Formats: sequence, structure tokens, C-alpha cells
Amino acid sequence: MATSCALTQDFNLNADCRDAIGGIKAVYLIEIGNVVSVTDASGMVTAIQKAPGTVFRKYTLIRATSKASDSLTVNEQTGTIFSAHSLEIVINKRNANTRNEIMILGRVNVQAVVTDNNGKSFLYGRDFGLTLGAGTGDTGTAWGDRNGYTLPFAGNERELALEVGDDVMATLQTPGV
Repeated sequence: MATSCALTQDFNLNADCRDAIGGIKAVYLIEIGNVVSVTDASGMVTAIQKAPGTVFRKYTLIRATSKASDSLTVNEQTGTIFSAHSLEIVINKRNANTRNEIMILGRVNVQAVVTDNNGKSFLYGRDFGLTLGAGTGDTGTAWGDRNGYTLPFAGNERELALEVGDDVMATLQTPGV
């Protein structure tokens, strides 16, 4: 993945609208082994080819509970650069079906497409996938506490998360051919 090291644009913070909000509203997950290829151009995913019959599974999330991030690490001494991708999703209410799905998530690496509250979507775990870490199921203590699961995923990639356009989003839950 050769990239040019020449800067390409100016950035003016004062000209940018300050209208972004935090949080994510949905996550689409697929086993990384079921992704045949990802095509991108200029930081945008232009196509995701899935294995025959496979789809991304959509997890609609409770607002103000889940988050995704990617942080760039540059080491001047070794000449390396990589991005740490992380995703934490919260699922309310413990039950057998959710527990069974979490057990499967713990056994596979996944790619995740995260849709934020600004309507933008990003691909995490493109080449190496995300692994479920030490997830927890909690009953809570008080009546108003959460009863549910917290699922932290993490992985390292060559680059920051890529944006996924609406045309690709429309194909995530269409079975691969």
C-alpha cells in the first residue's frame, strides 16, 4: 500500500461548522474470513465484497452508550506507523440469545462498520480484524442500573478507519454472491 508523503490540502478550523455530535447508533459486524475484498480510494470505501451468502449483522444500539475510536501511533525511531482501532458496544438486558451470540463473537475476528450520530459510517478492522476482549455481563445493583453486556473490541491496522459511503452501506446486509 504505497502512499505519497506530500501534503495535499489546507485545513481551516474557523471555516468548519461546529455541528458534529458524539456517539454511535449502529454497528454492522461480519467475520473477517467472510470478507473477500475491500476497495478504497482517497480514504473512502468504494466496495466490500462478501463471501457467497454472507451479510454484515446489524446491531442497533441504545443512544449514549457505545463508542468507536482509532488512534494513530508514529514511532520515529523505528520508522513505523499504525492505528489502534477500538469499539465498545453496550447491549441492554441479559438473555440466552444474546449470550450465545457473544460467545460466537469471542471466537472470531470481525470487521465492523460503525455508523455515528452524524450519519457517517467508518470501517474498523479492515485487514486484521477486531477481537472481542474481556467483555462483561452485569446485573447491576440498584433497580435503575444497567442489566446487560459491555463488549470491547480491539485491533491494529495500517491506517485510520476508512469512511464508508451510503452506496456501500446499502449493500452490507445483501448476501454476498
